[in-house]
Amino acid sequence: MTDLDALVRLCAPPTDPPPPVDWPEAERTLGTALPADYKRLVETYGDGLFDETIWLLVPDSAYDDCDLHAQAAQREEILADLWESEGKPAALQEAGAKVLPWAFEEGTGAFLYWLARPGRHPDEWTVLYNEGRGPLWEHHDMGCLAFLLAVLTGTADTAYFGHLHEVREPAEHSFTTADQVFATTWQ
Repeated sequence: MTDLDALVRLCAPPTDPPPPVDWPEAERTLGTALPADYKRLVETYGDGLFDETIWLLVPDSAYDDCDLHAQAAQREEILADLWESEGKPAALQEAGAKVLPWAFEEGTGAFLYWLARPGRHPDEWTVLYNEGRGPLWEHHDMGCLAFLLAVLTGTADTAYFGHLHEVREPAEHSFTTADQVFATTWQ
């Protein structure tokens, strides 16, 4: 069973498939290829919210908060300003290493990034979590889909996301599309 199969069993995707993504155009706009596990995740779920906690970013979302391109540009600018006054995390000290956001944590300012290292294929990118309102970065030696599954099942070795299991202990996991979230917000 693949990580995507396990995630789908754990957390049902939307009944209506998300809009197709023009991956060549998305990658051209970002200036880089994207990991295959992320593409499968986006093609299955689209933009939205896992367990009312983790927002998945997608290329060309109708909502800037969920748009991979908009968030990548915004994060690049914010981190460039931050790193003028604070040092980069150890994982980014390698020449040419960079981060690219793929998700964020609801209401915290925290982002999940890929660590894109020179000479590494996107399928080899690993996950960096930044708490957003502080200097702490946490590295996870796995791809985005495996990390998301580990967070939702409570098996991730992380100082974050514990509330999903300590407080809520969900009997069922949920995915809410961005359209559903924003439609209820504006009603």
